[in-house]
Amino acid sequence: MSDTRPILVTGGAGFIGSNLADRLAGEGHRVRVYDALTRAGVEGNLDWLKARHGDRIEAVVADVRDRDRLAEAAAGAGAVFHLAAQVAVTTSLTDPREDYGVNVAATFDLLEALRTRNPDAPLVFASTNKVYGDLADLDFAVEGDRYVPVDAYVRAHGVGEGRPLDFHTPYGCSKGAADQYVLDYARSFGLRAAVLRMSCIYGQRQMGTEDQGWVAHFLIRALEGAPITLYGDGRQVRDILDVSDAVDAYVAAWRRIDDVAGRAFNLGGGPDNAVSLRELLAHVSALIGRDLDIGYSDWRAGDQRYFVADTRAAGAALGLGSKRPWREGVAALATWLADARGLDLPAHERVAA
Repeated sequence: MSDTRPILVTGGAGFIGSNLADRLAGEGHRVRVYDALTRAGVEGNLDWLKARHGDRIEAVVADVRDRDRLAEAAAGAGAVFHLAAQVAVTTSLTDPREDYGVNVAATFDLLEALRTRNPDAPLVFASTNKVYGDLADLDFAVEGDRYVPVDAYVRAHGVGEGRPLDFHTPYGCSKGAADQYVLDYARSFGLRAAVLRMSCIYGQRQMGTEDQGWVAHFLIRALEGAPITLYGDGRQVRDILDVSDAVDAYVAAWRRIDDVAGRAFNLGGGPDNAVSLRELLAHVSALIGRDLDIGYSDWRAGDQRYFVADTRAAGAALGLGSKRPWREGVAALATWLADARGLDLPAHERVAA
């Protein structure tokens, strides 16, 4: 008999969480969306999920720091995707205690709830590439509008999971500690848990701000004709991944949990979807058909000049297919943002999500 218990998605009204919940509910699963609804715009995501899927969506409006509510939600779940987090480096620097409480203590409480009350439930945890630190030991050269690694292997494949962990900023420490707790609970207690260390995910339902969700933030500012600030020189390179591809990976990790339990995978766009901030803004300028108002400010703490994920391990273990090309995906996000905000976008640049 198939498991009819709801699937718990913490942070399920957020950007990635709502896309994941939509996929799961669309496949016929009941989804328990656990979210405090504190981030601007996420209440609209929850309303959207309810309108699309009706009683397949169960909303639990609560903070992940509410130990009892979280334990209750996890105890009756058939599987758990833990995406709820404090996600901004800047916020972690101004309020490191809150960052710790949300990212470390709540993850520990969730692991304990599963260990004691629901030990067979698969758990997939959303981690970050920030666990690798600022990569200061790598040498980079400047080629045009981007940094590139001097090391030929890293340049060809990106940063692999064998890279030593090196937590920078309270955010890096909190997500890194949670990442390691999840892996150790799989090792020490046999939890069926795996970790996905994400690069930059973008796509529809992203409420981008200057501190988090930079692809959507740049697009929103550009569409509104507002100034855009680059911290550093704008040659920083990231491998960006469309949210539909990220959801594919989360679902695959759940379905293959007995093969991948106890493992951490880098999840990003890989070398083919590596783009610098300057290069992305040039593409955005072409999409909207006008020059952008771009300014510069000092580098921010812990910022990596380059991060591109080596995604070969995830691709092989999870059976992932090809990724959406970044230019097409960014154009699709521009179309969605323009429609959602009633802003203009040239008709010939519109791309369906």
